[in-house]
Amino acid sequence: MATLNSGIAFEHFDKSVRPQDDLYRHVNGTWLRDFELPADKAVHGVFHELRDLSEKQVRAIIESDNGKIGALYKSFMAADAIEALGTTPIAGYLAQVDGITNLAEFTSVMAKLEAAGLGGIFGSGVIPDAKDSESNLMHMVQGAISLPDEEYYREDDHAEIRKAFAEHVTAMFKLVGIAADGQRILDLETKIASHHWDTVKDRDATLTYNKFSRAELETLMPGFDWALYLSAGEVSEKAFETVIVMEPSFFTGLAGLLQSEPLEDWKLWLKWEIISGSAPYLNEAIVNQNFKFFGTTLSGTPQLRERWKRGVAVTEGALGEEIGKEYVARHFPPAAKAAMDELIRYLIEAYRISITNLDWMSPETKVKALEKLGKFTPKVGYPDKWRDYSALEISPDDLMGNMLRVAKFERDFELAKIGVPVDRTEWHMTPQTVNAYYSPRGNEVVFPAAILQSPYFDLNADAATNYAGIGATIGHEIGHGFDDQGSKFDGDGNLNDWWVDSDRAEFEKRANILIEQFNALHPIDAPEMSVNGALTVGENIGDLGGLAIAYQAV
Repeated sequence: MATLNSGIAFEHFDKSVRPQDDLYRHVNGTWLRDFELPADKAVHGVFHELRDLSEKQVRAIIESDNGKIGALYKSFMAADAIEALGTTPIAGYLAQVDGITNLAEFTSVMAKLEAAGLGGIFGSGVIPDAKDSESNLMHMVQGAISLPDEEYYREDDHAEIRKAFAEHVTAMFKLVGIAADGQRILDLETKIASHHWDTVKDRDATLTYNKFSRAELETLMPGFDWALYLSAGEVSEKAFETVIVMEPSFFTGLAGLLQSEPLEDWKLWLKWEIISGSAPYLNEAIVNQNFKFFGTTLSGTPQLRERWKRGVAVTEGALGEEIGKEYVARHFPPAAKAAMDELIRYLIEAYRISITNLDWMSPETKVKALEKLGKFTPKVGYPDKWRDYSALEISPDDLMGNMLRVAKFERDFELAKIGVPVDRTEWHMTPQTVNAYYSPRGNEVVFPAAILQSPYFDLNADAATNYAGIGATIGHEIGHGFDDQGSKFDGDGNLNDWWVDSDRAEFEKRANILIEQFNALHPIDAPEMSVNGALTVGENIGDLGGLAIAYQAV
C-alpha cells in the first residue's frame, strides 16, 4: 500500500507548543531553535532554501558550458588576473571625467558613461504605456543617489548609516588613488535626495503617470541640453519624442542642482558612480570595501559570498534565458507545467466566485472585475520565445569588458522596443528565478520554473499542501491585479478607472483599515520600529487575499 506524501515538514514541529497558543512556533519551533544563519546571509527562509537549490543547479549548468555562459563565468573566476589589473579597467573612464571643464562637457561625458553602463543622473527604460498597453514608451525615473531611498538622507535614525557611507566613499576613492572626502558625495546626494519622491508616493500608478513631449521636457529641466545628451549617448531623438516622467518635480530640482552646485562636485560624483558601479568586478580590496558597507553595514550580512556564488549571479544576470533553456530541460518536467496550469484555473475560478459573492461591490463594478479576471494571462515555467544572445560578444579573459558589453547589449535591447508593439511573450524573470510576479500592464501572472519545487509545489504531495504553498502564491499574484494599485488597471492592462465611485470609496476605506492594522505592528523588542502600512498594503492585500482564495479553492 502506497504511503501518502503529505508534503508537510513534520520534523520542524515543536509539539511542546500548543497550536492554539502559538501556531507559528508549533509548526516551526524546532527549525527556529536549531537553524544557524549562514554567515553570507542576512535573512533565511523557504524562498532562500529554494534559491540555494537553484544556485547549485545553475552552477552545474554554467560549469559544464563551453560557450558564452562558460566564458563569462571563467572571466569572473579569474581572480589572479583581475587582481593584477587592479583599477586599470576604469582608469580611462576616470580620466574622461578629469578632462571636463564645463557643464556641456559634463553632460556629454555623463551620457557616454551612461551608455556604457557606468553612471547616469536619472534612470530610464522602455516599458508599455500605462494608458496604451500595446505601445512601448520611454520612462524616466528619479535616481543619482547611492542609499536605498530619500529617507536615508534625512531621518535621524539613519545618521550612523550616513556617517559610514561618507567614510566608505572616502575609502573607495583612496583605493583608486583619489584623495577626496566622501562627505562631498553625501552632501551632494543629500541635495539630490531632497527632490526625490518618497516610497509611498512613488508607487502610486496615477501620480507617476505624466506624459511629456520633447518640448515639454526642455521646459521641465531648464538648462539641460537634451540634444547633446541624446547625441553623446547615441540615443535616437525618436526615443525621447514622447516620454513618461514618473516624478516630474525631481527632474526640475535636478536641473537646478546641475546649475547651482560646483562643477567639481558633479565631477567627483561622476567618478564615484564609475567606481561604485564597477566595484564588484575589480580587485579584492575594492570588492571587500564595497561589501563592508553595502553588504554588512547597510544590509547586515556578515560575510561576502564565495566567489563561485557571485560568479553564478553575474553570469545569470547577463545570460539568464540562455541558462534558462538548459535549466528547463534538466529540472522542469512537462507534468509540472500541466499541474500548475490546472491549479491556476482553480484559483481563478475561486476568485470568480469570491468576486461574485462580494456584498459591498455593485453589479456594475463586478462585471468589470470579472471581465478583468477573465483576461488574466498565466505564464508558467518558461517563455514561449527565448532571447537571442548571438550579438553579444563574451571573452573568457576580460571581465570588465564583458560587463560593459552586456550593459550595451541590454540597452540596445531596450531602445529597439521604441516604435514597436509590445511583445506579450517577453518575460521579466528567468526560469531559474525563485519568485513570481503580476504585471498590471500585461494583466499577467508569471511563475518561473524554479519556484515550482518543494515545499511550494510537489507533484507527489497532497493537493492541500500544494494549495497552501504554490496555491497561496498564485492567489497572491492574482490578488495584485485587485490591490490598491493593480486595481487601477483594466483587463487590457490600461490605467483606466473601471470602478463605480461608491465602490472605489468602499475599497479605499477597507484598504485604509488594513494600512492602520499594519502601521501598529512592530518587533517585540523594538517598539519604536513599525511597519509602514501605506508602503506594504499591496503586498498585504496579496498575502491575505491569496491565502484565503487558496483555502477556498481546495
